[in-house]
Amino acid sequence: MNTTNQENATYEVEEKKVSFLSNGIKIDGILYLPKDVYSNVKRGPAIVVGHMGSAVKEQMPATYAGLLAKKGFIMLTFDAAFQGESEGIPRGLEDPAQRVEDLKAAISFLNTVAEVDSTQIGILGLCASGGYGITAASTDHRVKAIATVSGACMGRQFRNGADGTQSPSVIQGMLDLAAQARNAEANGAEPATFPLFPASEAEAKAGGQHIYEGWKYYCTKLGEHPRSAKSFVWKSVDRLAAFDAFNFIDLIAPRPLLMIYGSNAVTQWMTKEAISKAKEPKEAFVIQNATHVDLYWNMEYITPVIEKLKSFFVEKL
Repeated sequence: MNTTNQENATYEVEEKKVSFLSNGIKIDGILYLPKDVYSNVKRGPAIVVGHMGSAVKEQMPATYAGLLAKKGFIMLTFDAAFQGESEGIPRGLEDPAQRVEDLKAAISFLNTVAEVDSTQIGILGLCASGGYGITAASTDHRVKAIATVSGACMGRQFRNGADGTQSPSVIQGMLDLAAQARNAEANGAEPATFPLFPASEAEAKAGGQHIYEGWKYYCTKLGEHPRSAKSFVWKSVDRLAAFDAFNFIDLIAPRPLLMIYGSNAVTQWMTKEAISKAKEPKEAFVIQNATHVDLYWNMEYITPVIEKLKSFFVEKL
């Protein structure tokens, strides 16, 4: 990315509603275009932003996309299939294979945008999309660089818990219920769902730091959104239980990988495991005193994250 005259510039940003197909499913997104930077004769770098589990593009993705677009990057956010404004039945399905395909479809869409240089496309994976993004980048060479923020593997989260200490009996019990739900559907029942968050603040606090912070972000004015999923269908569970985001992380090399996490994040064990499996060039960047969810909304911590992402993508794209 040529930034000779752009290093410290701040640009006005135009937001455009867009859509594209992913496995035949219509995906709704928002394209962030820095004004007066790129045209048909001068194309620029673009970054696909993947959202957290249960989230929508208007939450954390909008914060990061808006800030990076002001620094001159073309940004694309979108809602995953079966969620938000995107199509797909049943609603509230979290399907890792589809989530990875959504990211690849987003890259395909960017290749049709006149302002985008197709040789300068990156992925920014937030939370769950940190894992999905790593899987997508592992096998899609159109991704020239990937960064994650509070990156997590949803398979590990369901199997082992956010902090890695969950009893194996938990996922086995959930798989029993998922099997029962599939049988019920086969006999004509509507897809059954399970809640993602505690019903009350007291219950959330009793669940510990990570559960309480997630509840506070998704279920209060701090970060809630009417289209953000509060439940998943049970058919998500057996898909997630068998998913491993880091299986082929070594295939990303020699393309660069940056993983950003908070020093107080209970999920940091996943980032550390991913970094240990990845090959060079790779970098872990720690935000001191930040938790996993702090990097969703707290500008005290987001500001240095944005600066790090800017320098990474300037150099690598």
